[in-house]
Amino acid sequence: MKKFSDQDEKEIMIFIKDWLKIHGYSQKDFALKLNITSSRSSEILKRIKDLYKRGGIYNIAQKLIKIEQSWLDNENHNENHDENHCESIKENKPYSQLDIDYKVDIDTLVERMEKDHQL
Repeated sequence: MKKFSDQDEKEIMIFIKDWLKIHGYSQKDFALKLNITSSRSSEILKRIKDLYKRGGIYNIAQKLIKIEQSWLDNENHNENHDENHCESIKENKPYSQLDIDYKVDIDTLVERMEKDHQL
């Protein structure tokens, strides 16, 4: 197995930063998944090097795939939870004083706030 070069370090960190941005996660989220306490790039890179030592680029890829899958599973769970939660709110509107769904109709909410402010 070849040594993890400086060029490899740069490329993997660029990839990870882009990958995190695409999925909407931070280095802190990534650090938590890697079971490290610091979210600094240098600490993340240490963990990546450790993964490389234990199995090469294949081991790094495997870990990233597991992390991505857990994030996707979490997003699917949250979407289902949000849909069910919104449906239950629509059915029970006892606390809706404005009689609008602010998540859906933000323009109406802003208009009402502007009217209230003008009075």
